[in-house]
Amino acid sequence: MKLTSILLALAVSASPLSQAAPAKKPGKKTAHAKAKPARKAAAVAVPAAAAAAAGTAAQAGDAVVFSESEAVNAFADEVALRHGFPRAELDKLIAQIRYIDTAVQLVKPAPKGKPKNWQNYSRVTIEPIRIRAGVAFWNQHAAVLARAQAEYGVPAEIIVGIIGVETIYGRQTGRFRVLDVLATLAFAYPEAPNRAARMAFFRGELENALVLARKSNIDPLSMLGSFAGAIGMPQFMPGSVLAYGVDYDNNGSIDLRGSAVDAIGSVASFLVQHGWQAKQAGPLVYPAGVSDDRTWERFLNQGLAAKFGAEELRASGVSTSAVLPANQRFGLIDLPNGADTTEYRIATDNFFAITQYNRSYFYAMSVIELGRAIRLNRSGQPLASAETL
Repeated sequence: MKLTSILLALAVSASPLSQAAPAKKPGKKTAHAKAKPARKAAAVAVPAAAAAAAGTAAQAGDAVVFSESEAVNAFADEVALRHGFPRAELDKLIAQIRYIDTAVQLVKPAPKGKPKNWQNYSRVTIEPIRIRAGVAFWNQHAAVLARAQAEYGVPAEIIVGIIGVETIYGRQTGRFRVLDVLATLAFAYPEAPNRAARMAFFRGELENALVLARKSNIDPLSMLGSFAGAIGMPQFMPGSVLAYGVDYDNNGSIDLRGSAVDAIGSVASFLVQHGWQAKQAGPLVYPAGVSDDRTWERFLNQGLAAKFGAEELRASGVSTSAVLPANQRFGLIDLPNGADTTEYRIATDNFFAITQYNRSYFYAMSVIELGRAIRLNRSGQPLASAETL
């Protein structure tokens, strides 16, 4: 996630634009909750003693001298043992890592009180600058996008939509040193109910960043990214680069900062490995109406997956003017509009695959609508097209 994303999110009272939670079963948590860093490989296990020590590395708001932290040094011992890093080299590196208070401030929960508003959020994300930049990006990389669509089954407009929402096609990838922010959040995360889990997550990503730098043969301190450690045009966490990154330009390395081709292939790879169904035809979401008796509420917040049949939804008061594909599962999503009427959609597996990139209905809808707007603009069609979303 980047600074502009979090400020944008706060401005429209919605989820931040990037850093979704890990692609694990989310249970019944709301899809409008604050998004959390993800696009990662499985978190590295941390022994209980090290985890306990990490909790004393710093209280919220305290600066940390990482080279003097027992928790950091215990972490370095483990990393050296697991991956064969020379301990002296890790000591030298740790001495150069700096505490970043900006990262601590920006991961704190957004102030409560302002209602979430999909229409405001969409006006900020689906706007002329992103649309024009998206048309230019698509025109420049049309052949690569077509190849990714053919090989992965992910439409070009979805790939373009994600990269546009994340970084406006590489314009806003972040200027923080990745090791600085990951170490800060791994050992000085602010007080929060999920503090221990978040610190464990960032310790795993700090380890992944070290492995990634060695694998890529680059100086680990040269890696730049968002305030949460996300890298490049698609804002992958280091573990996600290792797990889902693709050398799509076949030059021998994965470069999500400088290669739009690698970014395109990696986004498609991520979606396919998180549930994208290439053979699932039709829209990703359908407009929905709901009955006054509210029996349909049981379908809300049932995890980020399509679980219900069309007849099951219809019998509980969910309606749509569209013809839903037979033998397919769906979910019901809500898009609050503050004091105005909440909107509803019937969502497919592929919609929920996008939410594995960022655990937010607003995010997934903005990707879909931005991609659609770019496609229509590129082909000269009016944005008021009546095609189903």
